[in-house]
Amino acid sequence: MLFFKHFTYAILLSALFSTGAPAQPATFGDGWTLRGEASSLQFQSIKNGTAIETSSFATMTGEIAPDGAASLTILLDSVDTKIDLRNVRMRFLFFETFQHPEATVTAQIDPALIADLPQVKRKTVTLPFTLALHGVTKTLEAKLALTLVGDDLVAVSTAEPVPLAVADFNLSEGLQKLEEAAGVTIVPSTTVSFDLIFSKVARSDAAVATAEVAAPAARPASVALEAEGDFSLEACVGRFEILSRTGNIYFKPASAQLDAASTPLLDAVAQIVTRCPDLTVQIAGHTDSYGSDAANQTLSERRARSVVDYLTARDIGPARLIAIGYGETRPVADNATEQGRRGNRRIEFSVPD
Repeated sequence: MLFFKHFTYAILLSALFSTGAPAQPATFGDGWTLRGEASSLQFQSIKNGTAIETSSFATMTGEIAPDGAASLTILLDSVDTKIDLRNVRMRFLFFETFQHPEATVTAQIDPALIADLPQVKRKTVTLPFTLALHGVTKTLEAKLALTLVGDDLVAVSTAEPVPLAVADFNLSEGLQKLEEAAGVTIVPSTTVSFDLIFSKVARSDAAVATAEVAAPAARPASVALEAEGDFSLEACVGRFEILSRTGNIYFKPASAQLDAASTPLLDAVAQIVTRCPDLTVQIAGHTDSYGSDAANQTLSERRARSVVDYLTARDIGPARLIAIGYGETRPVADNATEQGRRGNRRIEFSVPD
């Protein structure tokens, strides 16, 4: 979360630097574009009280329009922890990228804020911005260091690490899922730092610059940091275990009818199963303890079958899918609480022995 804040700040600062370029001291010229390959954005997490881990995002795009409107888009599927299955946990359990694929930062930059940058070359500023993440939008501010690198480049970096609370963006439940999946405790906040480079849109391209800066940059065809082609057995098994923890497959009350809210995750499941072509996948239905044993057994079997039917409709061969129901016999939480019952009503994916 902090990572996103810092990233946003960086974008805003970069825009400010651009405004101060000697060629156009009072304007943003024809706009500025983030150089993603030369930029970096990191966030830290603290596990088990003392273990500090640093992660980043590989794919982000950003622009500063001629009127000073700055925008930054972070593709959350590109989260990089340096470990494949940890990346998958972050995507599916924490960020829920199948529902919230990106974070965006926007700001309006006042040219007066950086008017003296051409003379001082480097300065520290505090800039307000808006961050939209996981369905929540908040207005924040950051302290940034701006460095003018010639007339065509500006560097924006965090002058101070920016803290961000998980709860501010409705990510507490996702954090809990991460803790349970990894068997660790995680501090529910983070700090973010970044180094961003923006380049000035060439004046020779002025005929197309306005359209390019005003519209978001084209997204890559794929942003997840994982190997191309089919997954290994270990990667498939690990992904199925993670998918089983999402809790994002929903049914109508006391029914086996899939809710439309299940579609984003089930489409992601279909993509993963497709990349595990040699494996048979078991889809297991589970219920809470409300109702009779017989009714819950039947309901769990029907729900598992509904998921199988969805996947076969997405071109997964029916011979590769096994539906099974366990009713209320395998709870993972206390049925005495609503939260526990919600956890027990689940679909699990696995590779049968």
